[in-house]
Amino acid sequence: MDYNMLAELLFPHIDKTPADYEKLYPKRELAEGARVTRFAPSPTGFLHIGGLFAALISERIAHQSGGRFILRIEDTDKKREVEGGVEKILDGLLSFGIKIDEGFVDYDVQAGDYGPYKQSERAAIYQCFAKELVKKGMAYPCFCTEDELSAIREQQEAEKLLPGYWGRFARCRGLSFEQIKQNIDAGLPYVLRLRSCGSEDKKVSFKDGIRGKIEMPENIVDVVILKSDGIPTYHFAHVVDDYLMGTTHVIRGDEWISSIPIHLQMFYMLGIKPPKYAHIAPIMKEDEGGKRKISKRKDPEAAVSYYDEEGYPADGVIEYLLNLANYTFEDFRKANKTAHWSEFKLEMNKMSNSGGLFDLVKLNDVCKNKIASYSAEAVYELAAAWAQKYDTELYALLTRDKAFSVAMFNFDRNPDKPRKDIGKWSEVREAFAFMFDELFDGKYEEVPNVSKEDAKAMLIMYKDMYDETADNQTWFASLKDLAEKVGYAREVKEYKKNPDAYPGHVGDVSNVLRAAVTGRTKSPDLCSIMKALGKEKVLERIDRAISALAI
Repeated sequence: MDYNMLAELLFPHIDKTPADYEKLYPKRELAEGARVTRFAPSPTGFLHIGGLFAALISERIAHQSGGRFILRIEDTDKKREVEGGVEKILDGLLSFGIKIDEGFVDYDVQAGDYGPYKQSERAAIYQCFAKELVKKGMAYPCFCTEDELSAIREQQEAEKLLPGYWGRFARCRGLSFEQIKQNIDAGLPYVLRLRSCGSEDKKVSFKDGIRGKIEMPENIVDVVILKSDGIPTYHFAHVVDDYLMGTTHVIRGDEWISSIPIHLQMFYMLGIKPPKYAHIAPIMKEDEGGKRKISKRKDPEAAVSYYDEEGYPADGVIEYLLNLANYTFEDFRKANKTAHWSEFKLEMNKMSNSGGLFDLVKLNDVCKNKIASYSAEAVYELAAAWAQKYDTELYALLTRDKAFSVAMFNFDRNPDKPRKDIGKWSEVREAFAFMFDELFDGKYEEVPNVSKEDAKAMLIMYKDMYDETADNQTWFASLKDLAEKVGYAREVKEYKKNPDAYPGHVGDVSNVLRAAVTGRTKSPDLCSIMKALGKEKVLERIDRAISALAI
């Protein structure tokens, strides 16, 4: 067969060669060792936490080597594409601080010299490379119908053979030029298939960046490279794109390991060098005593938008994911308390092959530590920004008096031992409800081991003693005086030495006052709270508690 003639029959509109595109997209000029990685999601729904994980690893491998990180959109499957899919992906990446060098850097904004970065806009490029394969006799048109393909599958199942279009089942592999032309002239739809050069008794091996050496049988299936509409399959598109865009390392989920023989075969048949591959184990979660992948259907935390809606700080989520990626991150953070997470060097050979176990409790602890490290001003800005999107009532309260809110967030923000009561911004409402009359329910939480009579007496006496100008030390000394007046021990250790001599101690007195002012027996520093609320409001709340205790 004259394969040049066949190529012109199939692609009369393609006048460029691969060499033309190689000139258009020249080899990148980067420092030695610099890596070029990409994240190439499909716009078929929300960004999955596993997608963010893969993007983070790809971004780190690129940037810590002085390389480039690309966001490419693989939208060849138009049936599954959802409206706003690209925007959802971008929102997820940018809101978590993933820096994109090339590709989609904003809605409908592409940056870089190797675009377009959306596969549906690169059809002519793929067809050019497909035409080259046809010229070499390495690809051919297949006119098999769905019914014929189903019959092949059924026969293979009955004979317990490898499924797919190969060997004696590849009916269109041996069509003559005349038969092909006749079918095309008749308007029969067709796909373009790779004429596999694989052998059943041979194996292909490669070094995975995470898993080490992997050996697999060669691909013998004549896989589809162009669908009937001329748009490529993922297999072919990624080979052409990663070659022309100069991708050095393809980092993706381990579900693609089984496709490696196909991909390496395509690179070989095109005569181009493949990138290095690294396959990430999926993020797992515990379920009924076992482990399973985080599910889009079952788990709300599968969606990256969940973390924004709940108000997890972005850098807390990223640091948790880095800890899942490399167990050494925790040691890095302990030794470098104020360093930005980007200063940590991620190592792919230290990644787990079995998949990290995702734990929301652990994530909350990590985020509590992050928020505890922020300044009160930063906490205010971030909490208010979250509330503006998800809790408009809280936003109005926080921004009504910025100085008041900043002072509130500064309670117990001691750099040596900061308070860690907030792990996400959605917890701010509950944590600080007592600071706002609109959220404060006015209930008095009874203090264990303190009778109502004693509590009422303490509050009545305290009203006459209260000095809003007193510093913390003087304020607490006044509580000791009050404890003595009602027969309680001035010191906790004094009470512990002789518990039968006192009904309680100064800590109990403090908690009675705390319950009156905040409605709870646990809170940040009470003296600071009372100063922020002001004398009038404090006395009003004490009166309310006295009334409640009188019932």
